[in-house]
Amino acid sequence: MPLGKFWVLVIGSALGWGNLATIALAVVLAFFFGYSLTMVPLLRADVALASAIPLAFASDTLSITVMEIVDNLILLLIPGAMEAGPLDLLFWGSLAVALAVAFVAAFPVNRYLIARGRGHAVVHEYHGHHGGEHEGHDGQEHQGHEQRQAHRQQEHRH
Repeated sequence: MPLGKFWVLVIGSALGWGNLATIALAVVLAFFFGYSLTMVPLLRADVALASAIPLAFASDTLSITVMEIVDNLILLLIPGAMEAGPLDLLFWGSLAVALAVAFVAAFPVNRYLIARGRGHAVVHEYHGHHGGEHEGHDGQEHQGHEQRQAHRQQEHRH
């Protein structure tokens, strides 16, 4: 995402766009690339596109929304950040600060969602399925995942 934000700010600055147009492009690209990065492993796991799209929406929408609101708000609050070009220290400093603060804001949102079987927990079951074990996970982690899945299923029945 930082690379996308970099290019959005460069494009907006080069074209003389105002803050609103630059932020609109940043938000559109953040969602596009965020959803795309989630869908690639799903599609590689043979999940149909018609199923991968709603899974990506369910797993990423709130996280990307929080990141974009905070990130763009910080950039707007730092004087000159939206006008700075890639050769200015202000450009890189404000970008780093905005992304760091946005990460801190989105982290508890993601933890909350994952703890409740939402967010990226929705797509985790599709990662690394090649013959029964999760790729890169040991048996104990896999067993913990199965226990969490069983617990969520019980909660939904009650």
